[in-house]
Amino acid sequence: MNSSLLSLLVLAGIAIFLILRLRSVLGTREGFEKPPARPQPMAREPRRDFEVIEGGPDNDIIDHVEDGSDAAKALAAMKLAEPGFSVQEFLHGARGAYEMILMAFERGDVDDLRPFLADDVLETFETVIRQREEQGLHIEAEFVGVRELALQDATYDRGTQEAEITVRFVGELTSVVKNAAGETIEGDPGEIKRQRDVWTFARTMGRDDPNWVLVATDG
Repeated sequence: MNSSLLSLLVLAGIAIFLILRLRSVLGTREGFEKPPARPQPMAREPRRDFEVIEGGPDNDIIDHVEDGSDAAKALAAMKLAEPGFSVQEFLHGARGAYEMILMAFERGDVDDLRPFLADDVLETFETVIRQREEQGLHIEAEFVGVRELALQDATYDRGTQEAEITVRFVGELTSVVKNAAGETIEGDPGEIKRQRDVWTFARTMGRDDPNWVLVATDG
């Protein structure tokens, strides 16, 4: 046997040995195997197109007055003159002002009233307080809360930028009137009474001073 044939036999033997070793390690595959599936990209969520409606009803206004009413138009004009103005925030402030002014009047504290009242309203309040003092009367009152609050009307003068908002209140408080001797002549400290008031507040829109002034009262 020549050397070339011998070399081929040796190489063939080595190849058979390697094949048998690979089968023992990797196992065997039978039948037709599909190629591994390619990973699919994650499905993207459908894009949501949000429709922005401009110029629609302003809930901050129509929650308190009828849409399209003169009051609604006046409030909208106030917002144009002063974009930061909010009806809801105004009513929240009006609630606090009602308690503060009402209780200062009951106590006869004119100094606390002066910054928040128009001159003619202040004069009326001072007259009543002075009459009580002359009669030797004083009032002991305690504020319980605001039972009802509603925006009743609104007006706006574009020329002067003067805004007026009328609010209807139903407050609850206890009140006792006593004479100079300390005797109770009216009221019961244990009885809660309701007081109805319609107040109008005014302010020039666009000014730095954010305070509204009480310009009219109607019980």
